Amino acid sequence: MESAATQPPVHPSEGPHYNPVVTLNGWSLPFRMNGNVKEFHLVAEPVEREMAEGMTAYLWGYNGQSPGPTIECVEGDRVRIFVSNKLPEHTTIHWHGMILPCGMDGVAGLTQPAIPSGKTFVYEFDAVKSGTFMYHPHGDEMVQMAMGMMGMFIIHPKDPTFMPVDRDFVFMLSAYDIDPGSYLPRVMEMTDFNMWTINSRIFPDVAPLVAATGDRVRVRVGNLTMTNHPIHMHGYDFEVTCTDGGWVRPEARWPEVSIDIPVGAMRAYEFDAVYPGDWALHCHKSHHTMNAMGHEVPTFIGANKAEVAKKIRQVQPEYMPMGTKGMADMAEMSMPLPDNTIPMMTGWGQFGSLEMGGMFTVMKVRDGREAGNYEDPGDYEHPPGTVAYEWTGALAAAPTAPAGSADGSAFRKSDVRQIKMSGSDHSGH
Repeated sequence: MESAATQPPVHPSEGPHYNPVVTLNGWSLPFRMNGNVKEFHLVAEPVEREMAEGMTAYLWGYNGQSPGPTIECVEGDRVRIFVSNKLPEHTTIHWHGMILPCGMDGVAGLTQPAIPSGKTFVYEFDAVKSGTFMYHPHGDEMVQMAMGMMGMFIIHPKDPTFMPVDRDFVFMLSAYDIDPGSYLPRVMEMTDFNMWTINSRIFPDVAPLVAATGDRVRVRVGNLTMTNHPIHMHGYDFEVTCTDGGWVRPEARWPEVSIDIPVGAMRAYEFDAVYPGDWALHCHKSHHTMNAMGHEVPTFIGANKAEVAKKIRQVQPEYMPMGTKGMADMAEMSMPLPDNTIPMMTGWGQFGSLEMGGMFTVMKVRDGREAGNYEDPGDYEHPPGTVAYEWTGALAAAPTAPAGSADGSAFRKSDVRQIKMSGSDHSGH
């Protein structure tokens, strides 16, 4: 890729027709037909991934990027995938969730010999089941996945009338621990990650999902981080229609506005884009919508740092005391940062700072959007009278809860005094 922009979907020129997916900040791997076999070529190699403007990570991936390009085929296709290893160590590829011969499952030492550095192996199998799947190494897995080796694999239904949608988006959730000012992930980290990404991009440089009013939209999300992610989309309710185990039967679907994506799993949800606007789409774990998130920062809310700030400025004149009223100031102030580091809270919208980062993007629904157009339409033009505004008139006193306990009885000062004297603890002893 010449840039990290989302590449327009490419419809197949050979083989069965399908409606291609749109990979956020990515692209789909080209194929060629060799007789009745659909051939792909994956190259495992060190890559440089721009997570956002001003920050690049040195990762391992496929065909020049991490995550690797999306692979697409059709149910019933015979696929042949050449995998060339340009890493400094051996590798394999496991086709996560797919039904295939045991010897094609990609587990080093168990189902195949590992692919040595500099060698090419071939995987060949029939795409017997449609759905959304993933691919990743199953050799030195802890290091290689922590370095970014992963991708999505889409098998479209053979029957084009089964589960049709107008717009079909796919992206991968991944996490990294990259110290400010550095480029390489710390591969031994298991809990305190600081870069939470959508297709190895962080807000504000995650591409939006763009749809036309009235479109049927599917969003496919894979998770190869070490924790679950409750993905929440504003403005809509939706139905979960697919997992990596297969399509969800209509009678088993349920309405949601957030769907939890477990570790090593994917979920797909669908909705009708009937409400125009710029609707936030993000992980609902608050630290996962931050960049370069530190986990040992003390809480200074309510503290008076005026005197200590004077002393610190004697040796560091640019020191700014922050955090005494919350962290929102960090999103609006330009503070010196180490090279190759993104602010923790960033991003601007038409009304000011978004104070976001990491796993955050926007679902943009617009009237009159032509099919196949995925360009960012810019800020939403709100109809008059539909934006929250400041009230400057008089207000009646706000209601408060009546004094008393949960059953309505008064809670007397003498009761409090008696509890303190008895030394009662929370266990009731």
